[in-house]
Amino acid sequence: MPTAFSTMIKPVGSHCNLDCSYCYYLDKADLYGGRQTLMQPPRQYIEGNKSDVVTFNWHGGEPLTAGVDFFRRAMVFQRKYAAGKRIDNTIQTNGTLISEEWCTLFRENNFLVGVSIDGPREIHNAFRRDRGGAPTFDRVVAAIELLKGYGVEFNTHRVSEGRGGEVYRFLRSIGSGFMQFLPVMEHAVQGEGGRLVIVPPGRPDAGLAPWSVSSRGFGHFLCDVFDQWVISDVGSRYVQLFDVALAQWVGEPPSLCTFGETCGDSTVVEHNGDVYLCDHFVYPEYRIGNVAEDNLVELIEGPARLHFSLDKRNLLPRECLRCKWYFACRGECPKHRFDITVDGEPGLNALCEGYKMFFSHVDPYMKYMKDLLDRQMPPALVIPWARQRMAIL
Repeated sequence: MPTAFSTMIKPVGSHCNLDCSYCYYLDKADLYGGRQTLMQPPRQYIEGNKSDVVTFNWHGGEPLTAGVDFFRRAMVFQRKYAAGKRIDNTIQTNGTLISEEWCTLFRENNFLVGVSIDGPREIHNAFRRDRGGAPTFDRVVAAIELLKGYGVEFNTHRVSEGRGGEVYRFLRSIGSGFMQFLPVMEHAVQGEGGRLVIVPPGRPDAGLAPWSVSSRGFGHFLCDVFDQWVISDVGSRYVQLFDVALAQWVGEPPSLCTFGETCGDSTVVEHNGDVYLCDHFVYPEYRIGNVAEDNLVELIEGPARLHFSLDKRNLLPRECLRCKWYFACRGECPKHRFDITVDGEPGLNALCEGYKMFFSHVDPYMKYMKDLLDRQMPPALVIPWARQRMAIL
């Protein structure tokens, strides 16, 4: 039995109160039934997890549309089955529904709240509008201020091509100490009425969705953010991808599954109890069971998850395995593997060029921080060296 495992729980499936132009959840609503399954996931998740700390990752869609009472009941179930384990909760939200009542719930139960914000007003409002077409920036910023006022820990995430430095400075200005920058890159086919439908890799009739970031654009974005972070904020502000990169250089296991050699440790429980191998592979062929009918731990330990996990490494093209940056990249997320290598092998990550650019750019700084850690010194001491190096360059 695994010592620990992670599961994302989606209490409302893909349901959301917004209509973001790049959302990959909305076209999956037809996969699920209408009922919610609340008791089984917390009980099986806690009892089957052999870690002393069990983290619930609440996601959507927009999970806050489940209502405060739903989460109050979930907290009751967590306490009922905790059996001496510490229970942590994280939740990802678009922020528009956060109120004082929600902040009280978050504070009393020590939630870490992830808020989706794309950057300054014009960047955010270009993509993240509600179902009536109204912009949401002011509501999200107000929600962040409310979280800060209640002392609720929060982080922010998203990516906007070509404006890395600007986005980073903005997130600093609103008090974000934890940031995630996620590449929006999807493979899509035309569905009924010409609507684009997101599909997994391997569909020969699929193409890049028009809202996708370019590989070079993503690489430039990361480099721009890194250049500001490394001369001022190492040790005081945390950017997920930079922490993961440092772990790779040091030889520690990465905290983000996309950069692990294998994957499959972050299963998903949808609101109807269906279990999928990964949140990016919520398609019928990746459904492995239902918590109302199957035991969650047995599903996670089953052969489907093992094969899915090993395929991340085993199906990589030879070009990737020979790459000097393989130790840092590990092929990244399988959901992005829909390009072809120069030798004609399928399975090349569509963000390959951008990641090569980023890893090459940060290599000297990562080596310097690794040396600091080897000497039991804080990585933040890279800051004066980075300033001097950039001044020369």
